[in-house]
Amino acid sequence: MRWLDVPPAWLAGCVLIAWLQAKHAAFGLSFGGAWADFLGGILLGGGLLLALLAITEMRRQKTTVIPHQTPSRLVQTGIFSRSRNPIYLGDVLILAGLILWFDAVLSLPLIPVFLWVLEKRFVIPEEDRMRRTFRADWARYEKKVRRWM
Repeated sequence: MRWLDVPPAWLAGCVLIAWLQAKHAAFGLSFGGAWADFLGGILLGGGLLLALLAITEMRRQKTTVIPHQTPSRLVQTGIFSRSRNPIYLGDVLILAGLILWFDAVLSLPLIPVFLWVLEKRFVIPEEDRMRRTFRADWARYEKKVRRWM
């Protein structure tokens, strides 16, 4: 079951809930047309781009992208010079974009709930592992680069 406890599984669950809410419990609520589709597309594309840039940088540095594993290197270059968690930020943008695209107004609370789950289940434990593994390098990096952006 541990393989289910990864951010893409949580993201897929939230996306499924938003899609089901839009299809079966819209209650006549709507974001109001083309602007929501446009903004949803921008957020979705931005989220995918952030995740792709981060994964590419981690692969280039030859370290793991798997959340529950300790990385072999502290990646501080590329998108990681702007955010300590660009993949998770990308996941949040993807969810927000799809909620707009689905026109799932009542699913908006999923965004902060998903962010909370990411922080509690993944970000804080990962940062604790990084702090123990990379000590002084992590301390400098943590002061220099914000958690989200």
